[in-house]
Amino acid sequence: MDEKEIDAVELLVTQHRALEQLLKKVREETDSEKRKALFDEAGDQLTVHIKSEEEIFYPAINVACTEDDLLESLEEHLSLKRLLADLIPLDPSDKLFEPKFKVLKEQAEHHHQEEEEHLFPEVKKLLDDGQRRALGKDMLALQHRLTSEGEPREAVANETGAAAPLE
Repeated sequence: MDEKEIDAVELLVTQHRALEQLLKKVREETDSEKRKALFDEAGDQLTVHIKSEEEIFYPAINVACTEDDLLESLEEHLSLKRLLADLIPLDPSDKLFEPKFKVLKEQAEHHHQEEEEHLFPEVKKLLDDGQRRALGKDMLALQHRLTSEGEPREAVANETGAAAPLE
């Protein structure tokens, strides 16, 4: 399947697994410099993933899914952004890095599980293949744009006041 024709749900699930593997690598890395580089990569991936959900995926499925599930997901995103914003300036050798990172990893995994078990099955019932592929294409375009602008994680500090609106 052409990457530009990927189903939005499949895209998100694939990104969940990749992010979980990257967070695991961050956790296991003992060299502080390598760990920081891996964390920066994970922060960028998490940021573009969240932004594509908030700006494209959630608004598109708001008409098809319960508002409560989406509002809960947005609150989980806010929590992840706050942890990420706290972690970005920390050196991995800082005593606060490990506990904050552990919470970030656990919350990301919990969020992924909830989306995959509750939200995504509903989306698959309510949106046809073509609609999901169009969403996937739009999400990838946004993710590529954010990544090409460089260090998307750095914008997170400005997004920790309140959950993103559900538009």
